[in-house]
Amino acid sequence: MKFFVNFLSAFRIFASFAIIGTLMSGLYITTLVLFVLAALTDFFDGYLARKYDVCTKLGGVMDHIGDKLLVVNTFILLCIMMPVWFIVIPIIIMIARELYVSGLREFLGTQKIEMPVPHARFSIGKIKTAMQMIAIIAFLALFALGASVGAASNGKFMLYAIYALPNIGIFSLWFALAASLWSATQYTMDFAKKSKKIKK
Repeated sequence: MKFFVNFLSAFRIFASFAIIGTLMSGLYITTLVLFVLAALTDFFDGYLARKYDVCTKLGGVMDHIGDKLLVVNTFILLCIMMPVWFIVIPIIIMIARELYVSGLREFLGTQKIEMPVPHARFSIGKIKTAMQMIAIIAFLALFALGASVGAASNGKFMLYAIYALPNIGIFSLWFALAASLWSATQYTMDFAKKSKKIKK
C-alpha cells in the first residue's frame, strides 16, 4: 500500500508536466482528463496513507510537491491562454502566496522549527486547493467544449455550458484567492508566534 500511495503522488508530479505539453498542443480533452485524474489522486493518496497508516516523510514531500506543481503549472498556462486581469491577477497573487509561505517554512526549517500543514478535514488550505482545482477544471472543460463544438450540436446544453463554465471558473478562482489570503494570514500569525522561540 505504501508503494501505491507514493505512486499516486508521483503520478500527480508527472501529470503536472504532461499537462504543459497536452495543453500547448491543443489537446484540451486529454488535458482535462489528465488533470481530473491527477486531482483525484490528491484526495486518495492522503486518505489511503492515513487509513492504512503508511504516512512517510518522503510521501509527505511528494504529496506537497505534486499539489503545488499541478496547480501552479496549470495556472501559468491559463494566464498565457486567457490574459485578462480578472484571471491573471488572482493567479499571480496565489502563486506569490505559495512562494511566501514556502519562504516562511524554509526560514523556520533552518532554525529546526516545523510549521506543518493543518490536517483538519475542512481546513482553509484544503478549501483553497479544492476551489483552485474546481476553477481549473471549469476552464479546461470550456477549452475542451470549444474544441468539440464543431462536431457537436448547438443545443441548449451546449449554450448553457459555454455560459456557465467561465462563470464557475472565475467565481472559484476569486473564492480560492480569498481562502489563499486568509490561509497566508494564519501562517503569518503562526510564524510570528514560533519565531519568538528563535534565539537572537
